[in-house]
Amino acid sequence: MSVEDLPRKEVNVLKGHEGAVLAARFNADGNYCLSCGKDRTIRLWNPHRGIHIKTYKSHAREVRDVHVTPDNSKLCSCGGDRQVFYWDVATGRVIRKFRGHDGEVNGVKFNEYSSVVVSAGYDQSLRAWDCRSHSTEPIQIVDTFADSVMSVSLTKTEIIGGSVDGTVRTFDIRIGREISDNLGQPVNCVSMSNDGNCILAGCLDSSLRLLDRSTGELLQEYKGHTNKSYKLDCCLTNTDAHVTGGSEDGFIYFWDLVDASVVSRFRAHTSVVTSVSYHPKENCMVTSSVDGTVRVWRT
Repeated sequence: MSVEDLPRKEVNVLKGHEGAVLAARFNADGNYCLSCGKDRTIRLWNPHRGIHIKTYKSHAREVRDVHVTPDNSKLCSCGGDRQVFYWDVATGRVIRKFRGHDGEVNGVKFNEYSSVVVSAGYDQSLRAWDCRSHSTEPIQIVDTFADSVMSVSLTKTEIIGGSVDGTVRTFDIRIGREISDNLGQPVNCVSMSNDGNCILAGCLDSSLRLLDRSTGELLQEYKGHTNKSYKLDCCLTNTDAHVTGGSEDGFIYFWDLVDASVVSRFRAHTSVVTSVSYHPKENCMVTSSVDGTVRVWRT
């Protein structure tokens, strides 16, 4: 994929949130996106047509993360009210609230079967919740972290957490094994490469680090942006050719995966870019910001 194919042209601005938007995420097929923020709401959009579809309100504090099932029927969310919410997308009804975290919840993800939600908390734990059971107790707690867990990523058999303690920890659910990779800097965000071989970790020293998943080896570092005090997302493009992430100065950066050169940077927002989400198939991206907007980008 050439630099010309990177989505740098703004095609829509999604307005509606009051205050900072903390995350924006495409759904599995890329036809819709969800956003969440300081105004305690989650919003569902058609980003390609610039249309707001639905607002989900039940959180008592800011909503920090949201994830939707592959069939688009359920979503999970979390935030400052210490609870993990499990929603019915069509009706907007909260099916279940999972309580147990002893502090704000920073991140949530469904497993691939949409049967389990895993949450990352300020209480230094990862917790797994069974969506199909009526039990309110977590089915698994991972509490080996030494500081706030900021982000969680899942594979078929593993839970991967990134923490302010400077580690990325991988838990193999089948055999109960934990592997810890110490990056020496607070980790803000963990995301997987599309081929499943690498973990991209965003750190609070204004650097993204690419790790080999099987060996933990540091493959590359990406620099140029500013990230010192906010939780910012980072991800790989859908071909794994480039790394992308936001910056606290409102810029979006694209790096070459292999040589880590900045191939493109542009001002996307008037304030901190909190999240970036890349379309699963097309050269399209959604970004969110403290400026209160979600923006949609194409080539």
